[in-house]
Amino acid sequence: MVEVELSQLPFTLLDEEGRDHIRRGMDLAYFDRDEIILETGQAGESVFLIHKGEIAELDPTLPASSSRIGHYTAGDLFGAISILNGKSRYRFQAEQESLCYIMPKALFMQLCRHYPEFENFFKHSLSHKARLLAEKRAEGGVTMAGFMLAKVSECMREPLLMDASADINNAVIQLNDSHADSLLVNTQGKFGMVTKTDLLNGLVLGNCSNATPVEELAHFSLVTVTADQYLFEALVLMTRHKVARVVVMEQGALKGVVELTDVLSYFSSRSYVVSLQVEQANNLETLAAASQRTPELVNALMAQGVKLRFAMDLLAALNGRIMSKAWVFTVDEQHHSHSCLMVMGSEGRGEQILKTDQDNGLILADDSHWPDVAEQMKTLTETLIQLGYPPCPGNIMVSNPEWVGTVSQWKQNIVKWASARDGDSLMKLAILLDAHAVAGNPGLLEHVRDELFEHCSRDELLLSYFARTALRFSTPLTLFGSLKKPQHGIDIKKGGIFPIVHGVRTMALERRIKATSTLDRLDALAADGRLDRRFADDLGEALALFTELRLKQQLHELGETSEQRTNRVVVQELSSLERDLLREALHIVKDFKQRLSQRYHLEYS
Repeated sequence: MVEVELSQLPFTLLDEEGRDHIRRGMDLAYFDRDEIILETGQAGESVFLIHKGEIAELDPTLPASSSRIGHYTAGDLFGAISILNGKSRYRFQAEQESLCYIMPKALFMQLCRHYPEFENFFKHSLSHKARLLAEKRAEGGVTMAGFMLAKVSECMREPLLMDASADINNAVIQLNDSHADSLLVNTQGKFGMVTKTDLLNGLVLGNCSNATPVEELAHFSLVTVTADQYLFEALVLMTRHKVARVVVMEQGALKGVVELTDVLSYFSSRSYVVSLQVEQANNLETLAAASQRTPELVNALMAQGVKLRFAMDLLAALNGRIMSKAWVFTVDEQHHSHSCLMVMGSEGRGEQILKTDQDNGLILADDSHWPDVAEQMKTLTETLIQLGYPPCPGNIMVSNPEWVGTVSQWKQNIVKWASARDGDSLMKLAILLDAHAVAGNPGLLEHVRDELFEHCSRDELLLSYFARTALRFSTPLTLFGSLKKPQHGIDIKKGGIFPIVHGVRTMALERRIKATSTLDRLDALAADGRLDRRFADDLGEALALFTELRLKQQLHELGETSEQRTNRVVVQELSSLERDLLREALHIVKDFKQRLSQRYHLEYS
């Protein structure tokens, strides 16, 4: 029996009996430097697991200078696809003296028959492999099934439905008997909600009597979900819409109600009460205390294997609420409906998990009168610093008059920047394109965004200049297609994240897509037919992988009380599966950059 390490994917998809079969059926083979292990067109007879050495994957149809398309080291597998496809598409050749464990074809096929997940691993796209990696990383016995995959149906209450003509007296009796905090009324086929707080305010502040119909107190603008949506999505919606309950509907039929307190109890961890603490904060000090707990929340989400997209959605909603509360504490209420506070950059896209530099601006209505706006915006910037959002090194903040203006002034800026087409102007257009309203009147931002689309989306020359920035940084792959491995690590933001974000942003500008999230933009581009659905999914998974690898490093630095936020990932410290995923993801980035180059004629620029 061969002693071989089988604690990594795909061997963890087998049970102990399956792994014993491997140990009993494997052999060990030695290969000289430059020896061909598997030739192009050769029938696959073995799966190889590298113990020591390095193996190159070569495409003989390409020129010698570019034929090396893959690179495998200790812990990596190759040869399985050759068995499943009947023959090898590429040549595998030892680059140095190498030792490999060899699994015979018969044993491999037997495992595939008995363990479908093991077989599927070799057929999966990047998105499937990334999902497996996320599940593997779940710590402390808490898996995605217990957290991310919990459904609304598991946490909803039976709805308390009353006739709209019922009076407050009967409503209170029903609420007490049912131990509920809210009830629903139905009038002309439309549902409305009444809470205990609504009843109390109606009796004390609204001059209502016990005989007043509850319909008069009902709110008919409801936030709804379906029973099969993820419970985590319901929590995001509650945070984003500032509500404590959502209504469960199925094809127009009422199914139940989900209460915030029930969701927080279901997730049963102190970390998840951060959103509740933010909502309950009634002064700057308590808001700052809640805001300081967001890294704790991020750590908990990552430890439990929560899909990164859900984590980003929740943190974006949470940061939006923190900033909105800061706005309320700072800005006089008389100005709220005549102005719009917007966040930009990664915060605007909802892709910043840990707090980063402030990127914000203010839009004023053309008829607004706010003489001390500069003073109040300086106070707002200082308030956000207190809440943990550092000042922007580029001074893109509301405390800078350049990022404060009326709707007309913002429209004039767009025309000026689009005409200039220099680096600074293109950067400002990109920042504004990602803008998301967090406080005040969001309609003002929509007026500005409409002007941005109208002036820029059909300008082919501008789009070409705009897209060129996505090619600014090289992809950290060697000439032969393997990962670069500098000792100080590769810059994952420049090499992976930025090309996807800005390339997708360019296509969204051209197609007038209003979504600001890169993942939402990818969905819209796939629905629009501008991107193949599978390629769009792989771009999204590549972005999630890059973001997670960077976040993992940043969380490690937080543990060491480091103030720096590194974008560097040391390839040598990754597992073999992470290296494989990273290499595949960077090849997807390389492919995307080539598509951008062709679409926007960048090869001639």
